[in-house]
Amino acid sequence: MKSFRVASYNIRKAIGTDRRRNPERVLEVLNEIDADVIALQEADRRFGVRSAAIPPWLLESVSPYKAVPLNIQVDSMGWHGNAILVRKEAEVGVHDVVHLPCLEPRGATLAEVTLGGTTMRFFGMHLDLSGLWRRKQAAAVIHVASTREAMPTVLMGDLNEWSANRGCLADFARHYSFAPCGRSFHARRPVAQLDRIMHCGKLKLLDCGVHDSAAARKASDHLPIWAELRA
Repeated sequence: MKSFRVASYNIRKAIGTDRRRNPERVLEVLNEIDADVIALQEADRRFGVRSAAIPPWLLESVSPYKAVPLNIQVDSMGWHGNAILVRKEAEVGVHDVVHLPCLEPRGATLAEVTLGGTTMRFFGMHLDLSGLWRRKQAAAVIHVASTREAMPTVLMGDLNEWSANRGCLADFARHYSFAPCGRSFHARRPVAQLDRIMHCGKLKLLDCGVHDSAAARKASDHLPIWAELRA
C-alpha cells in the first residue's frame, strides 16, 4: 500500500498559549498536518457535561475528519479526553475504549481503520503524571493489543514521560518501535518529548517530526507530532 500519515496532538481542551479557548485554531493545525489518523488528548472539557472541545458541527464543516464513535458520553468526543479522528471517507471497523488502572481518570481508545485496502489498529492514550501508574497503564495497553487479532498497529499519545528511555518507554520498547519525532512540549519552547508515536514490526517508518507552525505554537501548549508509515 502507499504510505499513510498519523499524528498525535494534546489540544489542551482547545485552550491556547494565550489562554483563550479557540477550537478553530486547533482545526487549522489539524488541516496543516493533513494526517489520515489523528489521536487527540484532552479533546473534551474537564468539568460539567464534558462536552467536546471541538464542537461536532465545526469538525464537520471545516475539516476532512470525523471522530471515531465511542458511544460513551452523549456530548463528548472521546473517552477521558482521548479521541481518534479519521478522514471522513475512511472505513472504521472495531472501535472501543480501554480502561486503564489509575488514581485519577485515565483511559485509552482503539480503532481498526482500513487505509488503502489494509486494516490497521490504532491506539490513542494519555498516561498518568505518576511514573508508577504510567507503567501500569502501559502494561494494560500492551496486554489489550496482544489479545486481539494480529494486524499492523500504531500507538500514539501523551505519555507524560520526561525520561529518555526509562519507565513506560522501556516497557513499550520491548514490543514496539518509537518514531523519533522530537520535542513537542512546551509549544513556545519545546524541551521535552512527552508525545510519542510507536509502531509494530509490520509497519515501516518513512519519516516523522514535530509540526511547529505559527498556528501550532498558539493553539495548545503541546505541538503535534506526526509520522509517515507504510505497511
